[in-house]
Amino acid sequence: MNLDPQPQPSENRLDALPDEADATPHPRLHLHRAFHSRHLPDDRDVIVYLPPDYHENPDRKYPVLYLQDGQNLFDGRTSFIPGRTWQVRESADAAIEAGEVEPLIIVGIYNSGDRRVAEYTHERDWQRGGGEAAKYGLLLTEELLPWIANRYRVRTDRNSTGLGGSSLGGLATLYLGLRHARNFGKLAVMSPSVWWNHKSILGYLNEQAPQVWERPRLWLDVGDHEGKRTLHDAEHLARRLKANGWVEGETMHFERVHGGSHDEPSWARRVQPMLKFLFPAE
Repeated sequence: MNLDPQPQPSENRLDALPDEADATPHPRLHLHRAFHSRHLPDDRDVIVYLPPDYHENPDRKYPVLYLQDGQNLFDGRTSFIPGRTWQVRESADAAIEAGEVEPLIIVGIYNSGDRRVAEYTHERDWQRGGGEAAKYGLLLTEELLPWIANRYRVRTDRNSTGLGGSSLGGLATLYLGLRHARNFGKLAVMSPSVWWNHKSILGYLNEQAPQVWERPRLWLDVGDHEGKRTLHDAEHLARRLKANGWVEGETMHFERVHGGSHDEPSWARRVQPMLKFLFPAE
């Protein structure tokens, strides 16, 4: 995914009503339209994946992973490039059924189209604008997390709650994972846009990490076909994380993906190993 503005979500102003018939490609995917926030001007759709055993175990509560760019995760009809998605449902189902990953709920948060860059960046760049990720973080922590908890059987403790994304969504994930460490104990930082505003996220990491009493479990990856700058930036970030207390193989995993590129099909291939590291079956 690049920085080009993405298509706007539906203008339906209903207050996050549940999915309509045929609105999703699978019965365990539930679409809620026009989730409204008091912190940001745009409503956005939210899509929820339920694990295979959700309805057969009515007393069970599940960990939950929140992912940015929700329209690109499950449904080729809504993805940035039509027909090309992260295949999250297929990967999660396969990993759960293989006994590799704990059954979990996955929440895809649609981006807001033209304002995606603003909401996924932590600081304003003098050329590109942006800098509204702190408000987006309030949407997540004050509004969406409790809204999901009221409607689905999720575990709400920190160690059962993850956040993830790619590109600018990966940048936002790292920033918000540090800013809201009390909420998120697992982070999926995929092909992050470390370059934003002269790599200022590295300075933020140095400042914020000492205040995080327990390092969130962190998956970091980058494809070796994403360009030298993206690869070197991710390697630099990995070194900074280790310098700030993350331990390779324990609290973090850094993956250089052979042949990996900066697009949905490549991120799709990383979903299953990412889930296996962050939500391993017990």
